[in-house]
Amino acid sequence: MLRRLPVTVASKVINYPFFLHLLPPRQFSLLTMDVGRESSSFFFSSFARDIPSLAGGREHGDTRGNRGGSRGRGRGRCRGAPIGTSDRTDTLGRLLVRILRHNATELNLDMRSDGYVKLQDLLKLNMKTRSNIPLSSHSIDEIREVVRIDNKQRLGLLEEDGELWIRANQGHTLKSVESESLLKPILSAEEIPVCVHGTYKRLLQSILASGLKRMSRLHVHFACGLPSDGEVKSGFRRDVDMIIFIDTKKAMEDGMKFYKSENGVILTEGFDGAIPAKYFQKIESWPERNPVPFQV
Repeated sequence: MLRRLPVTVASKVINYPFFLHLLPPRQFSLLTMDVGRESSSFFFSSFARDIPSLAGGREHGDTRGNRGGSRGRGRGRCRGAPIGTSDRTDTLGRLLVRILRHNATELNLDMRSDGYVKLQDLLKLNMKTRSNIPLSSHSIDEIREVVRIDNKQRLGLLEEDGELWIRANQGHTLKSVESESLLKPILSAEEIPVCVHGTYKRLLQSILASGLKRMSRLHVHFACGLPSDGEVKSGFRRDVDMIIFIDTKKAMEDGMKFYKSENGVILTEGFDGAIPAKYFQKIESWPERNPVPFQV
């Protein structure tokens, strides 16, 4: 039987299974105290393995994050980062995206309705990347470079009155973010002739029964084309094995609102957080693109 050893952090005793103490630093969650802010909350170092309370929500109830396994995910490399970028840059990008999509509120960051926070406030957080580098050790030029090289263009910078602001362009779970402020409304189905969602065959029956769900996120995400089109940067995971096309004309006629993010992702809140199967135009296997029969 595994015995548990007490670990004292800032006058609080936390019990961990003994075997956790044998893990390397990147896999063991170190606790740090945010002594520079009024909040007395504890924050996990971001180079540690994600935990549910800090991990962003995914669409349609996949308990594994709707990734369909670990395919396509490189160890230590931020998804969307070009090959050849340094671990320092990759892990910084990963942390920025996670904070700005999911954790800004619990970290007491003042986020506007369009998703922007002051970059200087973010850099003051007492957190580390998975490379064990404090946020405060990164320069503004490094932040600019992370934003510039991200293949999926998930981050955006804005300068107003000499102040630099940063946001995630989409993918939020934070309720303080408003669709109309964050995104560009789509006024006609002709603006999005292709609206496709990548998912997994193992979820098909659930999706047909309850629709495509946004889960803890604010929106369901769609791509405006297929990866083979060459211009699609985001909105489509690499390891999906099924794709669902949406009849946007029918959905918009029934009152469903669609939006587009700065990085070209199509988003919708659906109706009550879901897109019913009656709005599915067609379903295909991916990448074979064989028709998948379905009934509504």
